[in-house]
Amino acid sequence: QVQLVESGGGSVQAGGSLRLSCVASGYTYSSYCMGWFRQAPGKEREGVATIDSDGTTSYVDSVKGRFTVSQDNAKNTLYLQMNSLKPEDTAMYYCAAESPFSPRRRCMPRVDYELKYWGQGTQVTVSS
Repeated sequence: QVQLVESGGGSVQAGGSLRLSCVASGYTYSSYCMGWFRQAPGKEREGVATIDSDGTTSYVDSVKGRFTVSQDNAKNTLYLQMNSLKPEDTAMYYCAAESPFSPRRRCMPRVDYELKYWGQGTQVTVSS
């Protein structure tokens, strides 16, 4: 059973930075897709960024150039570096993953590309 534990959320002013972490355990396969999703109050959940076991990354347009997804395989940890934060980035951020991940599927930050395992979330609040 894959378990995901997020940390690193908090409150910052617009223009500030935060780094989210997601520690994963229970992986037994080398193929995976991992990513970050977010949900603001009263809004639909949306994808933010994903990374697959080949290191290929994908971002939603609204965060391109500001957010960077990365991983430390030795620590089984996924990161999301968020710079130039905006009030509209305020949301609960969730780490999600699936392993094994079929090569027939695409690893992308889209909610309709459902991933199997989810963390509990970490809150990010950006004030203007």
